[in-house]
Amino acid sequence: MAENKNQKAEKRSNGAKSAVNGRKRAKDSISKKQTAKKAQKYNGKTEQKKNDKNNLGKKQSKNRQTPEKSVKIAFLGGLNEVGKNMTLYESEGDMIIVDCGLAFPEPEMLGVDLVIPDFAYVEKNKDKIKGIFITHGHEDHIGGLPYLLMNYNIPVYGTKLTIGLIKSKLEEHKILDKVKLYEIKPKGKIRLGVFEVEAIHVNHSIPDALALAITTPAGVILQTGDFKIDTTPIDGEVIDLSRIARLGEKGILCLLSDSTNAQRPGFTPSERTVGESFERLFPKADGKRVIVATFASNIHRVKQIIDVAESVGRKVALSGRSLENVVATAAELGYLRVPDGILISIDQISRYPNDKLVIITTGSQGEPMSALYRMAFSEHRRVEIGSGDYVIISATPIPGNEKTVGKVVDELLKRGAEVVYERMYDVHVSGHACQEELKLMLSLAKPKFFIPVHGEQKHLQKHASLAESMGISPKNIFIADNGKQIELTKRKMTQAQDVPAGQVFVDGYGVGDVGNAVIRERKRLAEDGLMIISAVIEKETGKLIAGPDVISRGFVFVRDSEKLIAEARLVAQIVIDECIHDGYIDWGVIRNRMRDDISKLLYDRTKRSPMVLPVITSV
Repeated sequence: MAENKNQKAEKRSNGAKSAVNGRKRAKDSISKKQTAKKAQKYNGKTEQKKNDKNNLGKKQSKNRQTPEKSVKIAFLGGLNEVGKNMTLYESEGDMIIVDCGLAFPEPEMLGVDLVIPDFAYVEKNKDKIKGIFITHGHEDHIGGLPYLLMNYNIPVYGTKLTIGLIKSKLEEHKILDKVKLYEIKPKGKIRLGVFEVEAIHVNHSIPDALALAITTPAGVILQTGDFKIDTTPIDGEVIDLSRIARLGEKGILCLLSDSTNAQRPGFTPSERTVGESFERLFPKADGKRVIVATFASNIHRVKQIIDVAESVGRKVALSGRSLENVVATAAELGYLRVPDGILISIDQISRYPNDKLVIITTGSQGEPMSALYRMAFSEHRRVEIGSGDYVIISATPIPGNEKTVGKVVDELLKRGAEVVYERMYDVHVSGHACQEELKLMLSLAKPKFFIPVHGEQKHLQKHASLAESMGISPKNIFIADNGKQIELTKRKMTQAQDVPAGQVFVDGYGVGDVGNAVIRERKRLAEDGLMIISAVIEKETGKLIAGPDVISRGFVFVRDSEKLIAEARLVAQIVIDECIHDGYIDWGVIRNRMRDDISKLLYDRTKRSPMVLPVITSV
């Protein structure tokens, strides 16, 4: 019995021990599992970190191997000047050009007819250039094309009117058959190499003007061209601000914007205000002939003049070859409605009384060879100005032309004409945006980078300050110059290597053969005149056969300066005698000595330095 109790107690003790051991084994098992899970989790995190680190390294390595896409913009003209606009874009070995204009010569560029960009950089990259896009048909944007295209076979893209005006210029230069011209329409897109160019309608002082949205591998660049925001344009086509806004929402990398009127506050008035002024002014010319001077390319202005002339029963004559060509092209293409019978030839004006005539003429900038200039100085073959004339100058003088315009106005007044010009009445409005329009363009485009273009330094600087006031960081604004090149990526704008850019003078048929050295000589001739010393010397003996003779042009009048001429002749004789000895004759030494000694004599006697030209002939 006791044994049974002991056995039972032992069994209970063993069972308890077994239970405890079982619980301990279970606990140990759970602990091992948890530890294993923790170890697995830790190892997983460690592995993930290793993978992340490896992937980051791969990405960084990939970024180092693949540089960001970029686009370069080279400025070949149009900056720090008025005219000669030309911009070149380059990306991934492809290039396109925007505009190719001319500038008119400064007063000191004596004898020069036109100034065009230097095409040296185009020559260097001619095989990369895919096409030329023209924003509108003004001379400062298309005038250089004939001189470029006579040497390079590059296709040209522009709107209907722009292409029509370009055709006329190419026909003049007899190269139309060699050039490929393509018409583009607003909202149309052209793909050339890596570039896609979208045409966007804008308002300007000529129909069919465009801004260009250029999609590049680095992003979208918007070049506005010349523009204003006219809500009541003559042709009813308002600037496409909605498209610019949509591009701005998507993201515009860089904006290149017209700076011409950046110094003018407010908004540019609508072209319609000029038509309203004509309606008020024409009746004031009661009994007088109306003469209106304006830009040849301002088709909307010409249209309004014709419409008002028709309403008051007057015939219209055109004076000026460029005006006649533009009007003919615009009428042919449907941009200008000319009522039947209203236009007459300038040769027919004598058949009509003054109160039945309107003459539209070129010369609003006082150009010496223009029709209005010739009228003012009685050099026009068909029009003689007098008290029976009412002259309206419907233009603002381009900076630098104020004096020549004032000279023409003075001559017109001397001849008895009544003269109305822009500051007196609203007879002219600009085709360029003022400050509030420029700010609106900036706010819609929302560009990351900004480059003001089309203007002198004062215009570019002011436009840059406007952009800064609109929230664009100063480090993202660049004021460029001709010959500068900018490289853009999505993140930064840097200045790249400069490119060749300058000016080439066109003088008659000569292109580039007149350089700065020739211009300096012309200036010297114009300011100080010329003295020619000629002599004939026997080649073998050095004996003076004839001369020295002295000819003066633009320096002194020979008959009134006989003593000075005699002294110059004597100096030339002495030089010849001293330079010829022992039968040896150095013609170069004779010319140089003669030039130097006579120049010194003339300066000592007159304090003037004419060009001295020795002419030695040997027989």
